[in-house]
Amino acid sequence: MKVCFPIAENTGLASRVFDHFGSAPGFLLVDITTNEFKAIDNGNRIHQAGACNPLAGLGGHDVDAVVVGGIGRGALYKLNAAGIRAFKAQNGSVADNILMLKEGLLQEYLPGHTCGGHGHGHGCSH
Repeated sequence: MKVCFPIAENTGLASRVFDHFGSAPGFLLVDITTNEFKAIDNGNRIHQAGACNPLAGLGGHDVDAVVVGGIGRGALYKLNAAGIRAFKAQNGSVADNILMLKEGLLQEYLPGHTCGGHGHGHGCSH
């Protein structure tokens, strides 16, 4: 399974998972079976709230899932429409979240659990 983790800084599997998918500086793409990974820049980082194009951000790289602290409804819809599942990251590193994902401990995002904007007090659960 190939999983995308939004990150601010690439420190490999020790990278911290970023709080928002669309505004992450980059992504760590990880094959969680082999732990092979590749860092890429977020190709869609500059956009208005609600205008995230997650598939453009992934730059044509195929993934099965994303693990992130928060994600907007539009981005979640676009990912789900492409067959990509999204899971809520927990505090810790990419490696920590891989272990939790494998153990079934990460909650899958549903439309009612998404972020409503990027202003202070915007109601995200992260």
